[in-house]
Amino acid sequence: MHQIVLVAVLVLLASALIALVDSQSPRFFRPLHFITMGLAGILLSVGGAYGLIQSQDHHWQLALGLPWLHWHQHLDTLSSFFTLIVGLATVAVAFYAPAYAKEYDKTPQPFAALGFPTAIFIAAMELVLLADDALTFMIAWELMSLSSYFLVTFQHQNSANRRAGFLYLLMAHVGGLFILLSFGIMAGFAQDFTFSSMMASHLSPVWMTLTFVFALIGFGMKAGLVPIHIWLPEAHPVAPSHISALMSGVMLKIAVYGFIRVVFHLIGDIFWEWGAALLIVAAITALYGVLSAMIQEDIKKLLAYSSIENIGIIFIGLALSLIFFGNNLPKLGGLALVAALLHALNHAMFKSLLFLGAGAVIQSSHEHDMDRMGGILKKMPWTGALFLLGCISISGLPPSNGFVSEWLIFQTSLQAEALSSGVLRAMIPLSAAVLALTGALAATCFVKLYGIAFLGKARVRSVKHIKEVDRGMIVAQAILGLICLLIGFFPTFVIEAINHISLQIMHVGLSQATSHGWMWLTPISAKTAQYNAPQVWLGLLLAFSGWAFVYFLVRLKLKHRRAKVSPWSCGFGPLNSRMQYTGASFTMPVKQIFGGLWQHNEDKSLVARNGLTEHAHTLRYKESNKDSFWILFYLPIVNLLNQATRRIGIIQTGHLRHYLGYSFFTLLFLLWLIS
Repeated sequence: MHQIVLVAVLVLLASALIALVDSQSPRFFRPLHFITMGLAGILLSVGGAYGLIQSQDHHWQLALGLPWLHWHQHLDTLSSFFTLIVGLATVAVAFYAPAYAKEYDKTPQPFAALGFPTAIFIAAMELVLLADDALTFMIAWELMSLSSYFLVTFQHQNSANRRAGFLYLLMAHVGGLFILLSFGIMAGFAQDFTFSSMMASHLSPVWMTLTFVFALIGFGMKAGLVPIHIWLPEAHPVAPSHISALMSGVMLKIAVYGFIRVVFHLIGDIFWEWGAALLIVAAITALYGVLSAMIQEDIKKLLAYSSIENIGIIFIGLALSLIFFGNNLPKLGGLALVAALLHALNHAMFKSLLFLGAGAVIQSSHEHDMDRMGGILKKMPWTGALFLLGCISISGLPPSNGFVSEWLIFQTSLQAEALSSGVLRAMIPLSAAVLALTGALAATCFVKLYGIAFLGKARVRSVKHIKEVDRGMIVAQAILGLICLLIGFFPTFVIEAINHISLQIMHVGLSQATSHGWMWLTPISAKTAQYNAPQVWLGLLLAFSGWAFVYFLVRLKLKHRRAKVSPWSCGFGPLNSRMQYTGASFTMPVKQIFGGLWQHNEDKSLVARNGLTEHAHTLRYKESNKDSFWILFYLPIVNLLNQATRRIGIIQTGHLRHYLGYSFFTLLFLLWLIS
């Protein structure tokens, strides 16, 4: 099993080297680069699925690193599960990227600047999953951050890319520092860097809590928890779309993996207070993420904020798991952990699908603003249909895969009465209410996205002449869409496989979830709650068939009775794109209710004829919304640093004698220290 995964990593490294020589013969090396990447994705998927189902745990060493500290590697059910996520997304990207990358042939950047870091990025994510000691983990983690930085700044001629790349790299290294501190505490007590030694060590409650806090900040910064999410909506929109899919769909899950590995596996004991604190942060993250997504006009920025929302949902599940495990309710803790992991898988699939679909739309229309789209479904029916599937899944509507995982988290929340603490019994239902509100707002958000961008009439001329994208890009979306359908149709099989993770790392699993057969999902018991996905699918199929029958029957009867004159148009003439809803008008009620969460600016101007406002020809309206957390938390730090650097800059006099003096006095100071 682990040999397959190691071969996949080697194939990815070979794919990276092939990308470097692409300029020698693009017709040969470029397809070879994507073929090897797809092969690596298949190997990762097979190895991850096999390791998850077989529940095996493999450990080995590589003669790399320091002479006295080789790279320790392992592959258990937890890392196998996330390996499967990496593999599935890589396969889809391998189909999608060849046609999409042609768009960048017109840019000054060579293909090697895109292909090489992409393969290294995927390999680094897998190396994080395989790491069995802190040194290997941190090397792979920093390699993942650095390679993705080069992908974010791929089109570095754009100032937005440079700004987003700098912010991302800065936050990534700050987060890496906190992760290093959490490992440092455990390694200090274990006197070793290996994970097995850390598990065997005994930390005091204070040191365990400090380790948890450092891990939460470090991994939460990479995952996008509020308020340390600020890099995410800046980096994801400017990266190439298939890279956005990898970052949002996969890299954020690597951060989730790291948090689970440290908190649930390495620290040892679990305190319910950790879960209570995390539950508050996660609920705020989910609600703020979806509200911020609703007011976005850029399609990729909307998807980026939606990722923050879903990360919040995943961490709500993890917080519930910590609370129940900390209160000696292991079965409920295992249920919450399985629900969180299932939503991590679901989000990886439908968010990758949505980013790939958004990339297809952007490549065809050269538009990012939804208010400049419209009518895309008629021009791009395959992309439109698959994007609709992603919208249904991310909205958590039955019978999609997104519904199953959110339903499981709700079922876990409803078991709060089993807790003895009155505070927790009040807090968990409130978080469930926030989750319900988040789900409703998510559905509204993606109704807006799909209705504005894909339905109606084209709003600008460039969108009127778009066409469907290359077949490979459609196949990539279809793969992810099919996975979403399969998980939604057969959730019990997936949950039974994920249950192996809880059994291995927490020694407790779900005993009732699939006890009534593959058709019935009963997370607690059949009397408490049950869900039959095939029956829901059958009911929807019958309802749709009945609607289609009535529609075509009525259409056939009215075929010869159509009016020969145009209906009364109220004096306005034929419909045009200016009569359609815009994204701003659709979400205006939300802005009025939650307007205090953002700094909202409106710019209204009259473009006058002959310079006279009395004869205004056009009214122009533009609005912008700034992230409140940037203004409250980050902007003061930026201003403080700017003031400090301006004062420190005084020492840069430009005179050689001053610099020699600095060196002389520094040398004297160092000699004084060591004497």
